[in-house]
This record gives sequence, C-alpha cells and structure tokens, in this order.
Amino acid sequence: MESRLSIANPIRTNAIIKKFNLRAKKNLGQNFLTNEQAINGIVEAAKLIDTDTVIEIGPGIGALTEKLAQKAGRVYAFEIDSTLLPVLDDTLSQYNNIEIINQDILKVNLVEFIKEKNISGSIKVVANLPYYITTPILLGLLDEEIEFDKMVLMMQKEVAERITATPGHREFGSLTITIQSRMDSQISLMIGKNSFFPRPKVDSAVVTLSKMKTNKYEIENFAKFNKFVRACFAQKRKSLWNNLLNLLGRTDEQKAKISNAFEQINVETNVRAEQLSINKIKELFDLLDI
Repeated sequence: MESRLSIANPIRTNAIIKKFNLRAKKNLGQNFLTNEQAINGIVEAAKLIDTDTVIEIGPGIGALTEKLAQKAGRVYAFEIDSTLLPVLDDTLSQYNNIEIINQDILKVNLVEFIKEKNISGSIKVVANLPYYITTPILLGLLDEEIEFDKMVLMMQKEVAERITATPGHREFGSLTITIQSRMDSQISLMIGKNSFFPRPKVDSAVVTLSKMKTNKYEIENFAKFNKFVRACFAQKRKSLWNNLLNLLGRTDEQKAKISNAFEQINVETNVRAEQLSINKIKELFDLLDI
C-alpha cells in the first residue's frame, strides 16, 4: 500500500524516514516537503512537457523529483548530501529518466555540464532551495551563460517578496532589479510552514521566473549594470545621491555629473533608489556611463 503512495504523502514520507533512520541536517537547510498539493502546484507552474530537461537542486528524498520525472523528458537532480543517495536510489528506482548528481550546485559549471550531457532544447530549473543559500544559488544561475526557459523555485517567503517587489515597496532592492532586469517574475504559490518536516520557522513561497522574450531594458553588460545597482542600494537608508557619491567620489566634478543626470531623468536629489523604476535606474546608469 505504502509503495503506491507518492513520496510526498506524509505516510510514505514517515515510512522512508524510519526505514533509513533519517535526520534532517540543519547545516544543509533540510526540510522535507510533505504537501502533495504544493508539489503538484510547483510542477504545474513549471509547465513541463516530455521534451523538457529539468535541473533540480536538492531533491531530498525525491518527493518533487518523482513528479518532475512523470512530466519531463529528463531530470538531473543535484544533491550535496551523500547520505541521501541510497534513499533516492530506493525511492526513485522505478524511473529511468532521473540522474542524481552528488555535487554542490554552487561548485558546478552548468555550462560545461550541459555540454557534457549534450542537452538541447528547453531547460528548466525546479527546486526547493535551502533558505541559507537561496540568494547565492539564484545569482549563480543568472550568471551562467545559459538561457533557462523557466525557473520555478521554492524559497523563504521574505526572499520571494523581495524578488517580486515593485518600486516604492520596502523590499524593492538590488536583488529585485538584478532578477527583474533579466526575467519576468511572479509568486505562483504560498506554502505554509506546516507543509514541511521538520517544520521551519517561516513560511515559503514559490517564485516562477520566465525568460523574457526580448531584452526590454537593453542592457548590454549585466555584470557592469548589476555592480552599479548594488552601489545604488549600498546603504538603503541613505539617498541615492549619497550612494552615488560614495561610488564616484565627492569631487565637484562628480557632483555636477550626478546632478545633471538627475535633472535629465527628472528626479529629486533626495530620492532613494527603491523609489525609482528599473527603467529610471537604467537611464541613470547610461547617463553616468560608469
């Protein structure tokens, strides 16, 4: 009876945990998702078809992995915890389109990996991200020279709100712009803390990031632009003017340069970076020519 249940079903999850005497590792941010409805929502958000290749990060005991394998053509799941490998071999034994890779995703060159595996077509990233390294993983994925068709990522609710924030919102910051300047973003699903074992202290959310059809902000050098954005938000309590002076220097020449740029985009000198749209930040970036 148990073997017919989905891995995410609490009965099956508990049976797996007992069978392998598992203990969630806090240092790896492990929390096993035991809400089948939530997992189905994640898979639905990914809009998978049988020609898609999925890269999963942190499969855990395979609850999400098996659902991905049922929809996608191929699933490559990166799991840093070697003690979970025999568990995954057992729970996912009936699937022949899953490959588990025992590596730290932060140390993987995905460009090379995709070449080695000769992966072509649509590539989607689907993951239940560990809270403590959500941002490094996310920024690492954006830095890769790969155009992922879609990313569906579960993370701490607070980070999800930061990613999808709008100008003027207190959560609007450099992370928001770094992501929204490259991908369309939306929160697809809210998941309460009771959906996990062990239960975390905070709620989660699923963010869907979709590839933009065009480079609508016309950014030629994302690394350079992102560096500028980080400087704009370096001290959020200070005005954008002060942050830019810290970046460019406080000479009369630089003050005049910044003042002129502000006039051209029609903003006051006491404005804070979070009050400006991405378009305005991009205009400022172009005018200052840093």
